[in-house]
Amino acid sequence: MMRDPAWHPSFPDVGSAAGRCKSSRTGNEAGERSRGTKIEPGRPPRYIAHMTSATPAPLGAKLPILMPPHPSLRARTRRVAPSDMDQVRALLPDMFATMYAAPGIGLAAPQVGVGLRFAVIDLMPDETPAPMVLINPEVIRVSEDWAVREEGCLSLPGQYADVTRPARVAVRYQDADFATHEIEAEGLLAACLQHEIDHLDGVLFVDHLSALKRNMLLRKLAKERKQMAAQIAPQTAQG
Repeated sequence: MMRDPAWHPSFPDVGSAAGRCKSSRTGNEAGERSRGTKIEPGRPPRYIAHMTSATPAPLGAKLPILMPPHPSLRARTRRVAPSDMDQVRALLPDMFATMYAAPGIGLAAPQVGVGLRFAVIDLMPDETPAPMVLINPEVIRVSEDWAVREEGCLSLPGQYADVTRPARVAVRYQDADFATHEIEAEGLLAACLQHEIDHLDGVLFVDHLSALKRNMLLRKLAKERKQMAAQIAPQTAQG
C-alpha cells in the first residue's frame, strides 16, 4: 500500500533503543509479541509488511536496492568502527527512506552496496513507526525450538518461501550513538533480526532452502527482471 503523501514528515529518534524490543499486534499477528508470548500456530504473515499511512515520510534519498547476482549481496561485511560512525549516521536517513518506500520492514547495508555491518528495521507495531538501528549485530543465544515463517526480501522482490529458523534469539548490537544493547525476540522480530544479520554475512533467505527450491526462485526472479526490462526498452526508445 502507498503511504499517505500528506503524512507529517517527522521521524522518530534512531539513536535510542528504548522500547524497540516490542513487536506488538500488527495485522494478522494479533497476540504475537517480540518476547514473553507463545508463538501462535498456523501460517504467519509475510516478512515484507504492508506499509500504511502511518509510515513516516522519507528524510533521505531513495537508494537503489541490489539484486542477485550482485557480488555485494554475497560479501561478508566489515564491522563498523567508531571512525565509520559519521558515514553510518549519514546513510541512516537514506536507508530508512529506501526501506519505507519499498515497502519493507528491514534493510541491510549490503543491499544498497555498503560493505559495513549495520541494518535498519521497523516492524510498525500498532501501525506506529518504531525505527531500530542495528550496528554490528550478532546473535548471542538461540532457542532449541524452531519456527517456520514465510519470508521474502527486498533484494528478491516478489519471491517468497517458508524458512525455518530458531524461534527465539538474543542479539547484541550498537545503536546510532554506538551504545551497546542486548535484546531478546521471538515471532516476527526474531525472524527479521536473523534475516538482516544473514545479509551482513552474505547470506540470503533462499540459502536456507533446498538447492532445487532456491534455484527455482532465483530463475523466476531473473525471468521477471528480463521481462520487465523488455517492457521498459520500447518506452525508452520512444522517449
